[in-house]
Amino acid sequence: MGNSCMSVLIKKQAEKYGDRVALKYRDYAVGKWLPVTWRQFSEQVEKVADSLVALGVNVQECVGVFSQNMPECLYMDFGAFRCRAVTVPLYATNSEAQVHYILENSSIRYLFLGEQYQYDVAYRVLNLCSSLKQIIIFSPSVKRASDDRKSIYFSEFLKVGETADVREEVEKRRAEAVSSDLANILYTSGTTGEAKGVMLHHSCYEAAFAAHDKRLLTLSDKDVVMNFLPFAHIFERAWSYYCLLRGCLLCINLRPQDIQKTIKEIRPTAMCSVPRFWEKVYAGAMDKIHEANGITRRLMLDALQTGKKYNIGYLSKGSVPPLWLQVKYKFYDRTIFSLLKRTVGIENGNFFPTAGAPIPKRVEEFVHSVGINLVVGYGLTETTATVSLNWMKDFRVGSVGHILPGLEIKFGDNNEILLRGETVTKGYYKKEAVTRQAFTEDGWFRTGDSGYMKDGFLYLTDRIKDLFKTSNGKYIAPQAIETKMVVDRYIDQISVIADQRKFVSALIVPEYTQVEKFASDHNIAYTDRKDLLQKPEILELFRMRIDTLQQEFAHYEQIKRFTLLPEPFSMKKGELTDTLKIRRSVLLKNYASEIEKMYED
Repeated sequence: MGNSCMSVLIKKQAEKYGDRVALKYRDYAVGKWLPVTWRQFSEQVEKVADSLVALGVNVQECVGVFSQNMPECLYMDFGAFRCRAVTVPLYATNSEAQVHYILENSSIRYLFLGEQYQYDVAYRVLNLCSSLKQIIIFSPSVKRASDDRKSIYFSEFLKVGETADVREEVEKRRAEAVSSDLANILYTSGTTGEAKGVMLHHSCYEAAFAAHDKRLLTLSDKDVVMNFLPFAHIFERAWSYYCLLRGCLLCINLRPQDIQKTIKEIRPTAMCSVPRFWEKVYAGAMDKIHEANGITRRLMLDALQTGKKYNIGYLSKGSVPPLWLQVKYKFYDRTIFSLLKRTVGIENGNFFPTAGAPIPKRVEEFVHSVGINLVVGYGLTETTATVSLNWMKDFRVGSVGHILPGLEIKFGDNNEILLRGETVTKGYYKKEAVTRQAFTEDGWFRTGDSGYMKDGFLYLTDRIKDLFKTSNGKYIAPQAIETKMVVDRYIDQISVIADQRKFVSALIVPEYTQVEKFASDHNIAYTDRKDLLQKPEILELFRMRIDTLQQEFAHYEQIKRFTLLPEPFSMKKGELTDTLKIRRSVLLKNYASEIEKMYED
C-alpha cells in the first residue's frame, strides 16, 4: 500500500497555490465572508496534527467532531490524517442519546465541537461517557458551565502543540501513513434501529477520487463551491475532499437555514444538495408562473417547453437540435432562464450534483429545461458516496446515471442492487454480525435498494425494506407516491401509511403560507392554523390536488384518506433523521390517534 494522499494533500496544495484563497466562511459578527489562504489552511492543519500528538492521541485513535460546517472541521480532518488519527463526525443536530452512543461506541477521548447547542449537549453527557476526557470548543462565543473543568477553546488547543516536542513524531507518522489506514467512521442514523459506524479507509476515498477524475471532467481550480450539506454527511464530505484535491475554492455555509441568502452572496459555480433544495426552486418558479398575467405566463410556459425540447429532447440523447430551436432557446436562455438563475444565485453554475433521495421527475425536467446542469446521482455512506451519476449532456430523466468506473454491479433477490469495489466499506465498526449480514457470501455489498439497468443507465425502484404490504396483500412503494406528491406547491412534507392496512392514507404537512394565502383569497375565516386545516374548502382543495397527482397509480396505490398537520415533522421529536429522511416508526407512534382515525369506518 502506498502513502495515503490525504495526509499530505493540503501541504502539497499550499506549495502549489500559496496565498491563493482556499476557503471562505461567513463571520456573522461582522456580516462578511472572510478568506483563508492555502498557506494558512496548511499551517492550521500542521498545528492540529502537532497538538493531537502532544495530547497523546495515538495512531488510529478516534477523535470526535460535533459541529455545524466550519473551517475548523476541515482543519481537524486533515490534521488528524497527518498524524494517522481517525475523525468521527457527528451531526450538529444530534441528540444527547445519539452523542452518548457514538462517543461510547468509538471510545472517544477528545471531542471537538462548534457552537453553544453542541457544547450544552456534550456537557450534559460528559459524565456519562467512560472514555471522554476533554471537550475542545471551536467558537470563542460559547459560554461554558461554571463548574466545567474539562473543556478548553480551540485557540488553547492549538497552543498545546507549540510547546511540546512533537515534530519528529508527527513526521514519522506522516511517513508511515498508508492507504489501508482508517480515515473516518461515519454513523448513519438510519430510518430504523441503532446507528451503525461505517468505516471508510483512505483507500476508499482514493478510489473514489480516481473514479471521479474520469467523470467530473469540468471541475477545476476555477470553481467556487458552496458547502451547504453537513460535512457529517458522506455526500458533502467526499465531495469537499475531492474539491480540495482539484484546487476549488470552498465557501462554507454555517447555518443551513441561511442558504437562500448565502448562495446569493457567493454565487457559486457548484454545490451539492439534496432534491429538497431543487423542489423549493421549482415551487418558487411555479408560483411566479401562477401569479403572472396572460402574456407573461404564456411566454414562461413556452420557455419551459422550448428548454425541455432542447435539453432533454435533443442534447441528453446526443442529437443536435434544429436551428430554429437553437435560436429560440438562446433567446429564452438570455432572458427568462438567466433571470431565474440570477434570482436563485446560480447564474455562474458549472454543475450541481444532487442525491440522497429520489428527485421528482417534474422537478428534474424543470431544472434541465432551464439549462441548469443538474447531476443526479446515487450513493450510500457505505460506498463513499457515489455509485452512479448522470453527467452533463449524457443523462436520462428518472435515472441515476452510469455506474462509476471501478465499481461492479449485479442484481440479487427482489432486484436488489449489489456492489463490489474499492470504494465499498470494509464493514461497520465493532459490529461483526451486522457486517456479515450486509455482504453476500462471495463479498457483494447489499444496498437495500432495488433497481434495474436500461441502456447503460441505472434506475432505482425503491428501498426494499420500505416496501409496504397492505392487508389485502398488495405491495406499495411509499417513496414513489411521496415523491409524486411533494412537487405540489401546497404540500411541504408527506408520509404515506399503508403497511398492514386495508388502504393507503397519508399524513401531510401543508405549505402553510400557500394555504393561508388561499384562505385570504377565498375569504375563508379561521381562528388558528388547526382550525384552518379542518375547513371543508381546504380539505377539498387538497383532495382535488392529490387526486390529480395520483392518476397514474393503480387504484390500490392511491391515497384514500389524509390528515393535514398543523406542525411540521421535526428532528427534535425524532421524526426526521439528520439528513431529513422520515422515520416512519416514530411518526406511527407520534400520530397514532390521527392514523387510527383515518381507518375508522
